[in-house]
Amino acid sequence: MKLNDAIFGLVLLALGSTVLVSVQAFPKIPGQPVGPALFPGLIAAGLCVAGLLLIVHGVRDRARQPWLVWDPWVRSPRHVVALLVLLGSVLFYILASRWLGFLPTAVIILLAMFSTLRVPLWRAVLMAVVTAAVVHFAFYKLLRVPLPWGVLTPYSW
Repeated sequence: MKLNDAIFGLVLLALGSTVLVSVQAFPKIPGQPVGPALFPGLIAAGLCVAGLLLIVHGVRDRARQPWLVWDPWVRSPRHVVALLVLLGSVLFYILASRWLGFLPTAVIILLAMFSTLRVPLWRAVLMAVVTAAVVHFAFYKLLRVPLPWGVLTPYSW
């Protein structure tokens, strides 16, 4: 699927504008010429400028590039199912991770994705468990990101 540059420009402009409005609420540091809003504000301003440039470019080239062009994969049921599994996985993580916990949720999501890719079951289970454990270790132990334990709370380390 190919989108016109103007559509991406609108998304960047909306994102940059939202960040610019949000950083206005950041607290000021007394006696400092710069505060915590400076760098996010600069990045947001850059996003707004880039968005405006993309909008101008996209509108100017609209005759050569339509707003939306569907790629051949959209007509493939297998690829559409893969996209739906991906989007469903994100929704499943949001809804289930607090109750179920990161490790079981990640294993279920990875198994769903591997089955969509037609990975043999034994290999999919092995890779899902190992990958979930490695990601959990990296984020929970090394980076100290508080991942939910859910049903595994009695066994948390």
